[in-house]
Amino acid sequence: MNKPVFPSYQELLNEEAVSVPDALRLDTQPNIANDIIATDVWTDRGVFEKEVERLWPKVWQMVCRETALQKAGDYYVYDIARYSILLVRTESGELKGFHNSCLHRGRALKSGKGTSRELRCPYHGFCWHLDGSFKEAYCDWEFDQAQLAELTLPEVQVTTWGGWVLINMDLDAPPFEEYASVLTEHFQRWTPEDRYVSLHVEKKIACNWKIAMEAFIESYHAIQTHPQILSFTGGDNSQYDVFGDHLSRTITAQGIPNPGQADRYSVQESVEAMTGPGGFERAQELIGLDADTMTSRQAIGAVRREEFAAFLSPEMLATVTDAETMDSILYLVFPNFAPWGGFQSQITYRYRPDGMNPDGCIMDIYLLDGFAADQPRPADAKTIRLDYDQKYADAEGLGLLGALFDQDAGNLPEVQRGLMASKSRKAITASYQELRIRHFHETLAKYLATGD
Repeated sequence: MNKPVFPSYQELLNEEAVSVPDALRLDTQPNIANDIIATDVWTDRGVFEKEVERLWPKVWQMVCRETALQKAGDYYVYDIARYSILLVRTESGELKGFHNSCLHRGRALKSGKGTSRELRCPYHGFCWHLDGSFKEAYCDWEFDQAQLAELTLPEVQVTTWGGWVLINMDLDAPPFEEYASVLTEHFQRWTPEDRYVSLHVEKKIACNWKIAMEAFIESYHAIQTHPQILSFTGGDNSQYDVFGDHLSRTITAQGIPNPGQADRYSVQESVEAMTGPGGFERAQELIGLDADTMTSRQAIGAVRREEFAAFLSPEMLATVTDAETMDSILYLVFPNFAPWGGFQSQITYRYRPDGMNPDGCIMDIYLLDGFAADQPRPADAKTIRLDYDQKYADAEGLGLLGALFDQDAGNLPEVQRGLMASKSRKAITASYQELRIRHFHETLAKYLATGD
């Protein structure tokens, strides 16, 4: 069939009244081979076990916000598959990460998060200083003294980016800045480090972790799965980018109807689907244009800038494009860390296996919001944990997003079930709109092939 001609995302940016940041003007036009993907990557226990041994110990992973580790003695435990990593703020202020296992008989040293003056095993009392050096053991005459002196906790690499703490278990891995390609450059003006966590929801979903992740690196599914957003989400205008092995991006225009359904909606309907009732009239007041000449993106951008004045300086606000007030600018740092760009509430996703279960995962959703520079940083929201049978709509604070995420969460276990039932044992992908899925699997295959 012939492809309809829709405005590209870059053509939408041509309508901006202020200079567009280079990060948004970059269109990499990736050429990813349209290979068929074997369903084993989602369903086979052997593939999962290769990930445990060859992927997770080798990649950079987001753990928590820096605000979770503010003062000496603060600790935070990050669990992924069979691994457990203990993050600690030392007395000197340094962030350190250790494998969360007592060097006596293996008990986990800590769980959850908290504050402690030392790292003492709750089983037999073996104890380490916050910097990982050995402190003491009861009845130490029972042990070889030289052996005890060498009981330093094994470390992992730790770094920070955008207010997040990240780890890599591979001490020889390249620095995160190199690993993540242009991520730092692109986020320079969006400063996620200057935001607080206004909401954090952690939900278990009955599917392989990659199935959950893949639902959020393409906009193709929105027409069928999320019909309520078609009045203000231009999924068919989406741009997909790749920046080396470890970084990719989708930009989906908001504030316009999806081109394939554009004739169903008026400009006012598109605007007020995002601003709420009265937003169209307020935009007219702010811009000074009449209803016939004002575009939906101009209108939403004006209303959003008025809101953003609460935390952005007038100088910065004058440079903010309409795109940065509303569009979905969603990156993926391979394999499972997905931050949004822009100045609106910045959503961040993370996807992990649920322990050693290949058919269950944990998905984190963070919302990061701005606050006035002359005000104290608000406290981060407490984590809301939802089990397999609970809905996102049960999480107070998600609002209308709860229904959207529940639509995705309703699909994902059925994708798992269907892939396991597949007779062909193959999956095909759209040449452009699902290229990020193929890019992800190309990179994953490189990791899983190591050691063969």
